[in-house]
Amino acid sequence: MSGRAQSRPPFEIKNNMKSYYIYILKCADSLLYTGFTNNILRRFEEHQLGRSKSSFTYKRRPLELIFFQEFNDVKQAIYFEKKIKKWSAKKKLALANEDYNMLQILSECRNFTHSKYKPTNEEVSTALDQTYKQQ
Repeated sequence: MSGRAQSRPPFEIKNNMKSYYIYILKCADSLLYTGFTNNILRRFEEHQLGRSKSSFTYKRRPLELIFFQEFNDVKQAIYFEKKIKKWSAKKKLALANEDYNMLQILSECRNFTHSKYKPTNEEVSTALDQTYKQQ
């Protein structure tokens, strides 16, 4: 289950199965925060109330919950959190906005030497020359 919300997640925990959540908050300064919890309602409230002064989100309130994903397996949840924490803000926003076409574009390797782009030796040489000129 995934979803978007502005102030409180629009769901209730309906069974006794343990759930874990990965979530993305949009801060007042537009920075994004990615987190993990086993109680998304409680955790969002803690962020919003500023329970921890040393928290990344403390001075960036009010916050908006823009994405959450529910997991039944804690290992999968932690794996996903670690993965998306490394993503760019654009990629996280594409996920939150359910823009899967943009998410795919942003996920493609854009390295000049990637096999998809197959640069010629001349293109590689030109790129290297330009790099050294800038230094």
